Order: sequence, then C-alpha cells, then structure tokens
Amino acid sequence: MFHMASSTKPILGVAAMMVIEEGLFAPSDPVEKYIPEFKGIKVAVFDEKADKKTKADKKTKKGFKEAPEYRLIDAHRPVTIHDLLTHTSGISGRAPGRTQEIQHEGDTLATWIPIVAEGPLSFQPGTRWGYGAGLDVVARVIEIVSGMPFNEFVQKRIFDPLDMKDTYWIVPKDKLHRMLVFVEGKAGTPTTYFSGSYGLVSTARDYLHFEQMLVNKGVLFGNRLLNPASVEMMSTDQVGDLYDKAGKASAGVAFGYTVEVTVDPALAKGGRSAGSFGWGGAAGTVSWTDPKEELAVAIMVQQPTKDLGVRIAEAIGAAIDD
Repeated sequence: MFHMASSTKPILGVAAMMVIEEGLFAPSDPVEKYIPEFKGIKVAVFDEKADKKTKADKKTKKGFKEAPEYRLIDAHRPVTIHDLLTHTSGISGRAPGRTQEIQHEGDTLATWIPIVAEGPLSFQPGTRWGYGAGLDVVARVIEIVSGMPFNEFVQKRIFDPLDMKDTYWIVPKDKLHRMLVFVEGKAGTPTTYFSGSYGLVSTARDYLHFEQMLVNKGVLFGNRLLNPASVEMMSTDQVGDLYDKAGKASAGVAFGYTVEVTVDPALAKGGRSAGSFGWGGAAGTVSWTDPKEELAVAIMVQQPTKDLGVRIAEAIGAAIDD
C-alpha cells in the first residue's frame, strides 16, 4: 500500500465531473455561490525584488515560510470552479499565510476552507497556472452540493463501484503492516481532513481499476461512473498556454481538469500517445490513461523519481505491436 500524495488529485477530478454531470455545479460557477466567504477575496501583488530575495532564501533556509512584501488589490473577477480544477485560481503555495502547515489538528474541509477564502490570492484568477490546494475547495463544494462528506462521497461513488478495496485516507489497523515507508509521508494515519489534493493510500490493483475506468470512457465492472463526454472534458486542454508559461510543463503537453494531457508526443518526449492523460505524486507514484492504445498505467514506487515514468512509457510504446 502506497502513499499517493498528489495522485489523489485525479480522484477529485472524477468526483467533480460526476457533480458537473448531475448539474449540481458548473465549471463556470463562482465559488462564492457555494462558499460566501470567497466574495471579495483580494489578490496579493508582490514586490519583484523582494520576491527574488525570498526565492533565494528558500534555497538556503530549510522550512522558510515568509512571504515577500506585497500589497492587496481587488480581484478582477470571482474565482470559478474551472479555475480551481485547472490550478488557475490564484490559490497557490506562494500566497502569504496559505500553507498547509498552519492547519490545526481537528480541522475539516468545513473549518479550513473558509480560512483559505480569507485570501489573498497569489495572482488574478485565470491569468496564470499555479499549483496549490485549490482542489480542496472543490472537495468542500462537493460536500455542500451533495450533502455528503467528501470522503464518503468518493467511497460510495468511486471506490466501491470500482472495487478499490485498499484505498483510504485512514488505513485500518489490520492493514497498516502493508504500507511502505516513505519518510515524508503521513498518509494513512487518523485525520479529520479529507483532502482532494493529497493524503490517499492505495495499491497498484486499485489504482489500475480507476485508470481502466477512464480508458473505458467512464465505465468498469458494469458500473458507469461518468459519461464519455465528461471523460473527454476532463482530459482536454483547459488552460491554453498558461501551463507552459508556468514552467511546470514541457512543450507538447497541456492541462485539463486535474490532469496533464499529451498533445504532441514528438514535442513532449514523454513516451505517451497523443491524448494520454494522468498525474503523479511526490512520493513517486505515476499513472496515466492512454485512450488511443486502450491502455492504463500505474507505476507504484515510494521514492521521488525524475524520469522513471518516461522510461517506462517509452518501453511500453516500444513493446506495442500494431
């Protein structure tokens, strides 16, 4: 059983697509429609020289959390569900005061997300790609519109239908001995905060079920979780060139709802076919869906890896005999 870290995010993506299908919210909806605390959220404008100094300090001072000098301005428009699902909301780790470390024991999505809503944002909504905890806000909205705690929603709507019998935020005591050790990981321990961004524990078997459902355009074991159109929306470029400009991506890839998408395999040089989509986690897990080859991949290791996913993708591609 593996610490999934950010490999938790595509689970949230599927949960969000389910709610969108059911008309409980729309990507264009302002978050303040469901969480009023987001109304009037401010944007932090950073002093460029101080920002450069802060980045330099981060390289030399472990645990540095101070933000550079900034001033607050009004947001040009409200944050939307689309912004959150694409990491273009401005809710990122750079915003002053918005670090996961200041969460307190006993916090839940219901208690923590209103604190996030105090802001400020790191940039104007929809203008940049910035990795952060915005997906936790989506998880809270799912709780509100479904009337069900987020962990119960994914258990009932995703884990149970896909027979993901070893996927948890809190691992039962009789299964703890199966967890691999990852020095920076706290996944699997008792918690009240069920994040849409991180924290799940899973297995290769379980996560392959999840990826195979996406290969099958939303269905597995006779259980339809999503319509094909929803899978397509999730795995289609939703941010244009913002992902590339963020420096996170290489040429030939784009970003959909919670997943990276291969657009041009020749430019991407990632070994994946055009249309493949997936994500990974800091603990080393990598997974993707390849609709063209009808292929699901889940790589489970428990240490950070640089290019393991690329090398395995290239080996898989070379092994396919048309």
